[in-house]
Amino acid sequence: MATKFDIYQHVTDQIIAAIEAGTPPWRQPWTGSAGGLVFPLRSNDEPYRGINVLMLWLAAEVNGYTSAHWFTYRQAQEMGGQVRKGEKSSQVVKYGTFERENDSGDPEQIPYARAYRVFNADQIDDLPERFYIKPEDQRDMGTTAEPGLQAFFEATGARIKTSDQPRAFYSVTEDYIHMPPVGTFHSAEDYFGTLAHEAVHCTGHKSRLDRFKVGMAKQDRAQEELVAEIGSAMVCARLGLVPDFEQNAAYVESWLKALKEDKRAIFKAASAAQKAADFLFETAPEDLKQAA
Repeated sequence: MATKFDIYQHVTDQIIAAIEAGTPPWRQPWTGSAGGLVFPLRSNDEPYRGINVLMLWLAAEVNGYTSAHWFTYRQAQEMGGQVRKGEKSSQVVKYGTFERENDSGDPEQIPYARAYRVFNADQIDDLPERFYIKPEDQRDMGTTAEPGLQAFFEATGARIKTSDQPRAFYSVTEDYIHMPPVGTFHSAEDYFGTLAHEAVHCTGHKSRLDRFKVGMAKQDRAQEELVAEIGSAMVCARLGLVPDFEQNAAYVESWLKALKEDKRAIFKAASAAQKAADFLFETAPEDLKQAA
């Protein structure tokens, strides 16, 4: 008897393998560098969300795709394109519900997730030219804070304090972000990438998305760090920034432990990261919303 395909286990195994290889899919989601990636879009320009963002970043990184757009085989044909012979598809996840009777005889909605296959525009001939546009150069940030990006983070409502203390962190108890002076960072891009990470943490406050549990266990803290890493990558990708990632072996080890213990953990983290990024962009200045 054939083993039933488990999309949660399959995706989790892919992410674990990438992390163990030192190339988690949220570590390269920026534009303007060799192999740099852009935020993945459907054929109708709608951004992918949640776990599909990570899966398509991973596929693009492995295969060197630079187009933002992804198509099913049929969608490519409807656009006048043709998937080249021999090209391999990439996997994404569709969520939905179906109705069935419960033990009491009442109808209930049962959620499901199933895989389907897509191709990057780089694998398809004869699409309209706009789908082949390469990523723009990344922002040249210089060494001072870029006013538009500063306005973005200020618009989120987060309290941002600055002092000479050489640590960036979010205080859950006092609900503020602490940042060292921008001049102490190697570049303003490093500064804003770090700020994005802490801003995602800030969305977890009880007055916002209420992610934090009283007396969070070690595994919950590891999950929150994973949310912040993925969420900051999503924010930075939309802003055209290179995310700042502090490679920390202890964090990586704790992520792997969490993912190996719960095959749905990466789905939960990606979903929470997406909600955090959405929350931050809801308050963004209109010019940055349009650019993103």
